[in-house]
Amino acid sequence: MMGLDNELLLLLAVVPVFFLLRLLYRTSLLHKLAALLQSVEDRCYVYQYYRIPQHNELLQENQLYRQVSTYLSSLVSLQDSDYANLFSGARSNDIVLHLDSNRTLADRFLSARVSWTNEKGEFERRAFVLKIKKKDKRRVLQPYLQHIFQVSDEIEQKKNEVRLFMHLDGSDRTGEGGARWRSVPFTHPATIDTVVMDPELKSKVKSDLENFLKSKQYYHRLGRVWKRSYLLHGASGTGKSSFAAALAKFLGYDIYDVDLSRVADDSDLKALLLQTTARSVILVEDLDRFLEKKSTDVSLSGVLSFMDGIVSCCGEERVMVFTMSDKDRVDQAVTRPGRVDVHVHFPLCDFSAFKGLASNYLGLKEHKLFPQVEESFQAGASLSPAHIGEIMIANRSSPTRALKTVISALQSSSEGRGVPSKGGATLTGSRSGRGREETAEPASVFCRESVHTVREFGKLYGLLKMGSRRRDNSMDLSSGEKDGSKHEGQS
Repeated sequence: MMGLDNELLLLLAVVPVFFLLRLLYRTSLLHKLAALLQSVEDRCYVYQYYRIPQHNELLQENQLYRQVSTYLSSLVSLQDSDYANLFSGARSNDIVLHLDSNRTLADRFLSARVSWTNEKGEFERRAFVLKIKKKDKRRVLQPYLQHIFQVSDEIEQKKNEVRLFMHLDGSDRTGEGGARWRSVPFTHPATIDTVVMDPELKSKVKSDLENFLKSKQYYHRLGRVWKRSYLLHGASGTGKSSFAAALAKFLGYDIYDVDLSRVADDSDLKALLLQTTARSVILVEDLDRFLEKKSTDVSLSGVLSFMDGIVSCCGEERVMVFTMSDKDRVDQAVTRPGRVDVHVHFPLCDFSAFKGLASNYLGLKEHKLFPQVEESFQAGASLSPAHIGEIMIANRSSPTRALKTVISALQSSSEGRGVPSKGGATLTGSRSGRGREETAEPASVFCRESVHTVREFGKLYGLLKMGSRRRDNSMDLSSGEKDGSKHEGQS
């Protein structure tokens, strides 16, 4: 009887304790108790604080800040933090966590406890603040930072994420000290392999890029900044923008898209360049149109300084890409050797490029209508690859209908320019009415420096021009000879 009473008393004592613990677990009381104990512990130690700002005094991005952000987003403890922001990743099913502003996250390394605070100050200035016990500083700090570098690099390599940076003008800035660049994941599907281009030319471009990636010591031995510049020129819709995207994906570099129409003046342009990072592609599209319109106070001298001046040498492992519709409309100082290393011409579509498009868009290697398409091209008809690609997309369910629509569009383009739709008769009239074989420059690359000289490009260009002359001896080739000698000398 006495034993039963003791068990009953024990049960009566345990039940309230059980409900109290359950209450603490289900409410914030336990969390507050843990915070109180941590506060008491903090008062017993002396701490060292390290601040890692997002940008330096020149508003250049601090790479360490980016690495810390990547590392903290990978911590399991972030899921248990008071506040965390959820973002979609590069892929639609990716969810990325980021610590909210002015919140703290704990971490442990080599049995030492550290904490990070995501600090947001005035003018949107951001920084991570590391808090570490002074007694652990010498033992932990350097190995801990190396650990962060290693983990963040592994994460970046797994993601292989390219980002597109777009700049804001003065009116869009969040504050006087606000950063000028904002980024989004760059998910453009273009690759070097999917870009429609002459296979031999594509191989030479890839080789040039691969050589650039391995040439840091070589550039430094020459006393040159480790950077490369490309000029992509050709009519609209010929694939210049897609090639720029593919180039960035091939290198694994972020893209900084410079919109010159939103730049206030030369100083503003220099400031934007200073805020870009290494391992990046600096893209300026439609440079010839901007220089013609001059819609801002950015001068030609400012553009030239941006391309290869002192400011452009303040960062390495960069590729600068400029696009133009017609490079002959701009001052030759813009495209001179040394300022632009490689020229790539994007012509209107020919039959070889058409077959590449048919393979990519329609899955066709051969078709009974191919000879008729080839005849239209030989007669002088021409369309941009983008135009032909859109026709194929709209008719992808019926390859035959797609090819018939392409043929019809080619014949319409011939008639619109006064070119016979059939046969190979010699064309007459003004220069603009001449056949494509006479006036169109072949897709070509011209290396403008000795770092990666590709002499075969000039030979390739000469062979193509020779083939053009043989096909039509009755054409006036004085213009072509002048252009050919010019390019051979530059290459």
